[in-house]
Amino acid sequence: MSARVRTAVFPVAGLGTRFLPATKVIPKEMIPVIDRPVVQYAVEEARAAGIERFVFVTADGKEAIANHFSHHPVLESLLAEKNKTAELKLVTDTTLPSGALQIVKQHEPLGLGHAVWCAWKIVGDEPFAVILPDDMVLSDTPCLKQLIDAHAKVGGHVVAVENVPREATNRYGILDIDTEQGRLSKAKGLVEKPAPDQAPSTLAIIGRYVLDPIVFKELDKRTTGAGGEIQLTDALNRSLASVPFHGYRFEGKRYDCGSRVGFLEANIAFGLADASMKARLLPIIDRLVADARKSS
Repeated sequence: MSARVRTAVFPVAGLGTRFLPATKVIPKEMIPVIDRPVVQYAVEEARAAGIERFVFVTADGKEAIANHFSHHPVLESLLAEKNKTAELKLVTDTTLPSGALQIVKQHEPLGLGHAVWCAWKIVGDEPFAVILPDDMVLSDTPCLKQLIDAHAKVGGHVVAVENVPREATNRYGILDIDTEQGRLSKAKGLVEKPAPDQAPSTLAIIGRYVLDPIVFKELDKRTTGAGGEIQLTDALNRSLASVPFHGYRFEGKRYDCGSRVGFLEANIAFGLADASMKARLLPIIDRLVADARKSS
């Protein structure tokens, strides 16, 4: 049986250039979907999966992320004095326990693999999760919990995967599949952003990982790959001789909040998933679609 997964790493050092000018002073991860920042959804998913330590790999100018998950005594006191109990609960529910939040600076944008490597000393020699907040997953069971449950059975590396259109394989890490059993696909290799005609499959890794700590030793070699960056998928590929690697076809729907259209789609989807908003949203969406068709 694999060791329990206690720690999640959140690579949040990116500049968010696709969302300028909004991200000029506000971290991309702090832009809200409905009523909470994108990164809060990721943390809530991790907490629901049993994660106890939250490691944010960040950069200068992103202090708002850590502040969001810390105590705010003045605000909390003011809400308590005004007997705004519902609002107070919203604030205190975002606060992580003392010692649970760890901040690591990535001083150079050297790739996802390098960002994960930056968390090595905190994670230590135990399996850990990686969550990319840009990928939001709407599901009955938290996506990360699905991975952790699968990891408890097979060990090694377990990543969330989904089939993508073949023309989109050059945007993802793609699995070279060996065997399949239910939702699990055992991989014999990985290819980072292959051209559609060279992709070994259309099974793409999304932003959820449960990894064996052996990956840190591979990342420590600082080998660069696609785009001249230290690629996490390359390090995983090199470790396949030592530990098994599985892709898990998760239950749920992923929304790519790293793009403007995906971000808008996530707002609509999560709004419709909220019973208190659905009845009001549906006629608005219908009206906007009808107006758009008339004007096109």
